[in-house]
Amino acid sequence: MTVAVDHPANPAAGDEDRPIGYGRLQRKEDPRFVRGKGHYVDDIVLPGMLHGAILRSPVAHARLVSIDTAAALAHPGVVAVITGKDLLGLNLAWAPTLSADVQAVLVTDKVRFQGQEVAFVVAEDRYAARDALELIEVEYDVLPAVIDARQALAPDAPVVRDEIEGRTDNHIFDWEAGDAAETDAVFASADVIVSQEIVYPRSHPAPMETCGAVADFEPIDGTLTLYETSQAPHAHRTLFAIVAGIPEHKIRIVSPDIGGGFGNKVGIYPGYILAVVGSIVTGKPVKWVEDRSENLMSTSFARDYIMQGEIAATKEGKILAVRTNVLADHGAFNATAQPTKYPAGFFHIFTGSYDLQAAHCTVTGVYTNKAPGGVAYACSFRVTEAVYLVERLVDILAHKLEMDPAELRLKNFIKPEQFPYLNKTGWEYDSGNYERAMRLSMEIAGYDELRREQKEKRERGELMGIGISFFTETVGAGPRKHMDIVGLGMADGAELRIHPTGKAVVRISVQSQGQGHETTFAQIVAEEIGIPPEDIEVVHGDTDQTPFGLGTYGSRSTPVSGGAVALVARKVREKAKFIAAAMLETRPEDLEWEKGRWFVKGDPSVGKTIAEIAMGAHGTVTLPEGIDGNLDAEVTYDPPNLTFPFGAYICVVDVDPGTGHVKVRRFIAVDDCGTRINPMIIEGQVHGGLTDGVGMALMQIIEFDEAGNNLGGSFMDYLIPTAMEVPNWETGFTVTPSPHHPIGAKGIGESATVGSPPAIVNAIVDALSPLGVTHIDMPCTPARVWEAMQGRARPPV
Repeated sequence: MTVAVDHPANPAAGDEDRPIGYGRLQRKEDPRFVRGKGHYVDDIVLPGMLHGAILRSPVAHARLVSIDTAAALAHPGVVAVITGKDLLGLNLAWAPTLSADVQAVLVTDKVRFQGQEVAFVVAEDRYAARDALELIEVEYDVLPAVIDARQALAPDAPVVRDEIEGRTDNHIFDWEAGDAAETDAVFASADVIVSQEIVYPRSHPAPMETCGAVADFEPIDGTLTLYETSQAPHAHRTLFAIVAGIPEHKIRIVSPDIGGGFGNKVGIYPGYILAVVGSIVTGKPVKWVEDRSENLMSTSFARDYIMQGEIAATKEGKILAVRTNVLADHGAFNATAQPTKYPAGFFHIFTGSYDLQAAHCTVTGVYTNKAPGGVAYACSFRVTEAVYLVERLVDILAHKLEMDPAELRLKNFIKPEQFPYLNKTGWEYDSGNYERAMRLSMEIAGYDELRREQKEKRERGELMGIGISFFTETVGAGPRKHMDIVGLGMADGAELRIHPTGKAVVRISVQSQGQGHETTFAQIVAEEIGIPPEDIEVVHGDTDQTPFGLGTYGSRSTPVSGGAVALVARKVREKAKFIAAAMLETRPEDLEWEKGRWFVKGDPSVGKTIAEIAMGAHGTVTLPEGIDGNLDAEVTYDPPNLTFPFGAYICVVDVDPGTGHVKVRRFIAVDDCGTRINPMIIEGQVHGGLTDGVGMALMQIIEFDEAGNNLGGSFMDYLIPTAMEVPNWETGFTVTPSPHHPIGAKGIGESATVGSPPAIVNAIVDALSPLGVTHIDMPCTPARVWEAMQGRARPPV
């Protein structure tokens, strides 16, 4: 069992260190979940509903010679079989991606990855639909596949996207940040330079609930209701209007309870579009839900970066500059979900938490014969890759200089008085106290004692490692003047209404996938208005019931949508001031606020509560000019900047010298996410992220053979951690509010997934360093660790 030990930021913490609202409020949504009363897409049953199934390609790269669906159509219960040729006639064969590319909905010319969608069967039940897939005869002309991103740009590499006119290679983009000449000059004058190729292999979010949709097109009035496993319902509605040509006001997207997303449910998958086409063709609702292998093989992956990094320093350990060249494998179609101006996401935060003289990165994106995507799996856009790069380089530098890795980091941190800090690739870090977080993690760990224990064990030949990572993450995607996805600015709306009886409804534009929005956002309103959270309903996931916004991903819900909720609550509170003044027959400027009521300055006994004001707003009192008779408001929040949470992690591992098995014995995580709205929810997020990190560091990988066959298409092959593989988490926190956001929140984020993999890998390398091992690629499986201990060359990922 995982047990967390929580350590506060400071025994003498003041009010600024306390959580807002009602602190450790139990999650409001949990009663329905623990009783099995959650309502998911697969729970939806509509009258006359049909079921869809997708035929997927068994090969990674092949020309489509022919496809015969006659036997499938004749199968009992089958209503329709749809192919790419059918979609061409409907102008739906190709759909836009979130990165200004297009993706085949069904194959029309050739297959580009194993598991790609070839045909769609609609039947009276899911069993008939699945059985009919076996009856579709497809002839493929198999082509060589390009699997390794290093080989994708070779002159003789197979061209993945040869349907694009003039396309002769697999190059997608080149992107850079920082100053190359300045960085080169600093490197030229450095005392010490270390370099390393660092691979962050392809992994998969693997949410508990796979992707699915129920489409219900009404031909009489042309309306479409689509129930989806979507993290961004409003963005999906706009994109469906573009793809299907249905007016946006006639499309309703409903995302009910989401059984985990972690970025996997941001994009629009062909299965969603096929459910809509199936409903249009048959005139009945159509449900499509993928199985686990389909999810692992064909939906959006994460990571898949090959990073050649270098770090320059003085012989005393002052870090001067960092530079890197990256190969980014985007699969067969560029379908990454990240802001338009940043094709490599926020990777250029690879400068980390260090005060540098210069930095430069280049990122080259390539096509390969793998499933497309690239999602913010439990992190902001590509921040995990960036943190892994810089933290491994810092550890390699510490080894080279024979310095303690904690001492090296403390020597180079950005200092509190330097904030706001403009890093060398253009990010303005809002606030931070990095040394305080690092010192707290060392205190919790008993760092000096750990090093003494390690020395004693090494003398006995035991392999004990201590790993450190420190990260600065950038979250809260916006502001829209800098960021958009397919032209949609990354702002969020919120609406709040106080009913006459004093109860409230707040409508938000982000979609919960397990983070506890119904609790957190109710607490924000409670803090600002003074209504108990139990009396506040949070509505989300239905485009007909909520304001427009860009959705949940990249750790943006709390800093952006939470900011919108804080602002709309303040707007309602200000409106209540004018109504209260009319009710008390005084001037608004003569009133003073305390949580839950306005009262007359100098006479606290004379006042009105929010509940009384709400009733008065609908009563007979004469309201001031310009104030209508409802206690409500709406806002759209465009944040002025991102936020920059940070954390310090320490990991202790033991390595079995006979098998290479790694046991994570202790893990200390100190996080700073700004104002902690609900510490219990934050801790749950951290625990989940830490567990994800253990999986990525030790077991999770989607590998392919030379023919492009996916070797991670089931949970027998793609291993995820359980309670047996994780230690008792030891967590702590510090509090450094963001100066830019209304509630001071830096975002709960998924920082644990950002910081834990480098801490674990650094610990493993530290354990093996007496054997001369200075590098190992993730995941550090027993076989890989054992081979590294034997000095054998590692196989390419």
